[in-house]
Amino acid sequence: MTVPVSVLHCPLLMMTNPACVYIVDDDLAVLDALAVLVKSVNLNVLLFSSADQFLKNYDKSQPGCLITDVYLPGMDGLALQERLIEMGSQLPVIVMSGHGDIPLAVNMIRKGALDFIEKPFSNHRMLERIQQALSLDEQRRAKASKSDLSQQYYATLTPREKEVLEYLIDGLPNKVIATKMSVSPRTIETHRANILRKMDSDSVVSLTQQIAHFRPDSR
Repeated sequence: MTVPVSVLHCPLLMMTNPACVYIVDDDLAVLDALAVLVKSVNLNVLLFSSADQFLKNYDKSQPGCLITDVYLPGMDGLALQERLIEMGSQLPVIVMSGHGDIPLAVNMIRKGALDFIEKPFSNHRMLERIQQALSLDEQRRAKASKSDLSQQYYATLTPREKEVLEYLIDGLPNKVIATKMSVSPRTIETHRANILRKMDSDSVVSLTQQIAHFRPDSR
């Protein structure tokens, strides 16, 4: 059975883009119980009866977390999680499982799900995990935002400045860089000052951290 998507306690969802708890389960009683629970702590909630229905309505730009049953009609919880990974989504996932679904739930944990909670679940534990998931999503989005900004700054550097930057994050002093590039140390100092200004950074250490935001293999 498929029910239409329900939006509860989200009158300003499209305007303010607040965090929202997505819940996917084909058991209407579970959906209703979780909706009441989430609303009780003034959180926004979206309800779906299938993974396909959720994916049709999911917006990666929407902060939040996902609570999904393991066993669903059509696409199951594991396939849904794998689809989100393919989409590049970092949406935190909380898994709900019946006793017979535990092996599948464990597989989802191995693939990055935050936790799995057996039915019938403890309201206290569920709310605790929801808060952890929303906090994790906020952290991930903040990190992604820093990465995007750093990439924008990096794109303003000239090819020569990018070359100097590589030497700087490798820890080479100005004189050594000047020798490698066959220019004067003063020229390297000028490039260094321009790089720090364009990257909105105050040191080579912070430069290295900025680059690592979008290029994890950087030293």
